[in-house]
Amino acid sequence: MKMKQLKFELLDEIFSIHRLSPFAKIPDEVFGEAFFNIVKTEEELSIVCRNSLTLNSERCHQDWSCIKVSGPLEMSATGILSKLSKVLADAQVSIFAISTYDTDYILVKADKAVEAVAALNAAGFRFI
Repeated sequence: MKMKQLKFELLDEIFSIHRLSPFAKIPDEVFGEAFFNIVKTEEELSIVCRNSLTLNSERCHQDWSCIKVSGPLEMSATGILSKLSKVLADAQVSIFAISTYDTDYILVKADKAVEAVAALNAAGFRFI
């Protein structure tokens, strides 16, 4: 898949990234969300959810916008996150990436969302 064929969507919601103990219970209210991400390792439990959902987390970074790569993407596609992260790094935009079976999501600080969209557009990527 050529990178220029990819289409992007800036989601309307604003998100938070939470860090909890790896032994913490996942709050039930997370499962009622339309979009959330949960990753557990031996070191931590990370949860991404809407800003308006208050979780009792050890650490929390709020106010992230989310850029969705319109999928589904082929599992054999290579370099997608690498190319996107380079464009955004060159624009001084930090990212938090989430991958699912079908697609990728890139969180950027909400106050950098306009810059992120502009950088991706300048690199030839299009938003729907």
